[in-house]
Amino acid sequence: MAVMKPVLYLLVCAAPPVQFVDGVIRDAQAKGWEVCLGLTPTAATWLEERIPELVELTGRPVRIAARRPGVDDGWPPADVTVLAPATLHTVNATALGLTLSWVAAFACEAIGKRWPLVVLPCVNSAYATHPQFGRSIATLREAGVEVLFGEGGFVPNEPGKGRPEAYPWHLALDAAARRRRVGERN
Repeated sequence: MAVMKPVLYLLVCAAPPVQFVDGVIRDAQAKGWEVCLGLTPTAATWLEERIPELVELTGRPVRIAARRPGVDDGWPPADVTVLAPATLHTVNATALGLTLSWVAAFACEAIGKRWPLVVLPCVNSAYATHPQFGRSIATLREAGVEVLFGEGGFVPNEPGKGRPEAYPWHLALDAAARRRRVGERN
């Protein structure tokens, strides 16, 4: 009998670290995950030329939009979902229950169904001080989402001073492993 790998849905937004998504996919695969990649529409435009490479890397179609009812999307059910890099827009949309993209809609559904969800924001310090962002982080945490923001998570940089190559993807993968263990059935 074949041993099935745990499935990680990696949902990414258009923030500078998205250019390194192939590296985090490889890291997750090295840790034993099967990875399914979902992109916001803007992230899809940023990665447009690389989507065939990402399909080959994951062995699954890259999702950008909701599937049509009754159409198989080729993705197995997720054990854990990671939303990273999560932009101000998607963090706020998810916390407010606004399904403005397939990525936000899936995250909203995961919250409602109590599926394991990890959010690793990627915002600059100006965005981080917006009053709605703080409320959104609190709302997501109250809903049981593991939000990796602040000490021990993503710490914002000043506008224009970001270092996308230093984005802490490893924190999201570590949290996904923890969340999977918590959600495993005996």
